Amino acid sequence: MTQPIRVLHFADTHVGMENYGRTDPVTGLSSRVVDFLHRMDDICQYAIDHDADLIVFAGDAFKTRSPNPTFQREFAHRIRDLAQVAPVILLIGNHDLPLTQMKASSVEIYDTLDVPNVRVAAEFETFVVETKRGEVLIGTAPYPLRARILEDTKTTGLTIAETDARLQEQLVHIMEDLAEQAEAHGEMPRLLTGHFTVGGAVVGSERNIMLGRDVSVPKDSLADSRWDYVALGHIHKHQNMTKGRDDVPAVVYSGSIERIDFGEEGDPKGFCWVELARHDTDWTFVKLEKVRPFVTLRADLRDDAQPTPTV
Repeated sequence: MTQPIRVLHFADTHVGMENYGRTDPVTGLSSRVVDFLHRMDDICQYAIDHDADLIVFAGDAFKTRSPNPTFQREFAHRIRDLAQVAPVILLIGNHDLPLTQMKASSVEIYDTLDVPNVRVAAEFETFVVETKRGEVLIGTAPYPLRARILEDTKTTGLTIAETDARLQEQLVHIMEDLAEQAEAHGEMPRLLTGHFTVGGAVVGSERNIMLGRDVSVPKDSLADSRWDYVALGHIHKHQNMTKGRDDVPAVVYSGSIERIDFGEEGDPKGFCWVELARHDTDWTFVKLEKVRPFVTLRADLRDDAQPTPTV
């Protein structure tokens, strides 16, 4: 029996997030930007220490669609480090998308420069990646662009709710097509990565930084035994959408790598380590221990004669 493929799955790095930060005297960057970069460093080190075969980044590299050159440089340093360990798949998330379809995404430069061992996943497609422990079939589902998915569908006169339902219907067809393509590749391990909201997911602070109206995909479209693992980004709270089920693959949000605000005060942050094998995949959530703590201090001052000194 061949060894399982060792996959590191992470998402939502949001480099450029500066909430509650101050200038770091060493780098000149916001201390919060440094937090996110340090968590990427931790992930790189884990990939090195555990001999990863494949790195899957499930979208949202930066806070904004047009990150400044410094943020781009710092993110690129970490992607270079990861690419020296194993092939890297960079999925396009909603924060990576340009304002108009003809403009470049914030990570398209990796394909333009043909950066070794890095592939930008901007299309709904399947392809095979060769790793040092064998081949993997990858299916990619970037953040769905409404105009693109519905360009051949008549939506004139439809309400917003009707348009959303039409979009979801098209996405179900796309997911089925990807699964059929995967099945045609034989019995190699299969991984699907996507960036969107899955119906029933517990959402969090990502709603505060959402760009545009959100898109939802039914869970049943992903909980498909033709896949061995589904690596998701977009929702910041780590969760397994198929927890307790043995008949379908794990459909997992790795969650964001750092806390965005106090809405994530109690949420663990980290990434997923996956041992991918056809019909026999194991995975675990790896908690990042050095994430920035968010602490709410509470005091009951209702019976305090001098509340200000107490505070």
